[in-house]
Amino acid sequence: MNASSDQILLALDDLRVDFHTPTGIVNAVRGLSFTLGRERLGIVGESGSGKSMTSRAILDLIPHPGVVTAKRMEFRGQDLTAMDKGSRRKLRGRHISMVMQDPKFSLNPVQTVGDQIAEAYRVHHKASAREAKERSLAMLEAVQIREPARVYGLYPHEVSGGMGQRVMIAMMLIAEPDILIADEPTSALDVTVQLQILKILDDLVTSRGMGLIFISHDLHLVKSFCDRVIVMYGGKAMETLPASELDRAQHPYTRGLLGCLPDLDHPRDKLATLTRDPAWLA
Repeated sequence: MNASSDQILLALDDLRVDFHTPTGIVNAVRGLSFTLGRERLGIVGESGSGKSMTSRAILDLIPHPGVVTAKRMEFRGQDLTAMDKGSRRKLRGRHISMVMQDPKFSLNPVQTVGDQIAEAYRVHHKASAREAKERSLAMLEAVQIREPARVYGLYPHEVSGGMGQRVMIAMMLIAEPDILIADEPTSALDVTVQLQILKILDDLVTSRGMGLIFISHDLHLVKSFCDRVIVMYGGKAMETLPASELDRAQHPYTRGLLGCLPDLDHPRDKLATLTRDPAWLA
């Protein structure tokens, strides 16, 4: 169920994210373990299931008062838990990048999109402004943006949602990372643009031999796009299985999620409701 040992890019064992609050400890991620190879790994679950907290823990972006612990947390054999903040910062973006959910809140509103992409390149490579611009234009073209020279000079409010998401993908991929984390990258887009973004991600991941962590709440989308799926609830992994076998999942939580989906071929008077068992988090 996990990536083969010679292809493992990321390995997590007993990852925990806890927030120490005045009213007690909130367990956001509870003992999550998985490996990631050069594949498309989907993480699905309801809001609050720990999907985004997992990705932020990998990137060392958990804010205070959050505490991250793990028995093992390695990137290509390097122990992330033993690294200092500076080393983790150098790793972030250059080797592990993340596409946030909504580009409107991720892009700097007072800087052109081209300058932001070029800056992302120059942060991780010793390059002149001219080289950074050339690489940025090539990256905009790679994510299928028409007239990249024109778009380079636009501000975030001047681009559409789909174009903004492509800009974010270009920014995260220009440093040529080994792992890309995509946190709900298509949730705010219409279906046609969703398919275009997924095609871009698929082509880039395949051509570059990257590992992709695809975070979503859309079971149908994950089934059609990913290689493997981790189903999370309450910060724990309920089930891990090949995406192609999602319809044959055995855990009652996964079965419940699937049962809550509307089916146009088999209409029902009422959608099923999901019954949660406290024993799942024991």
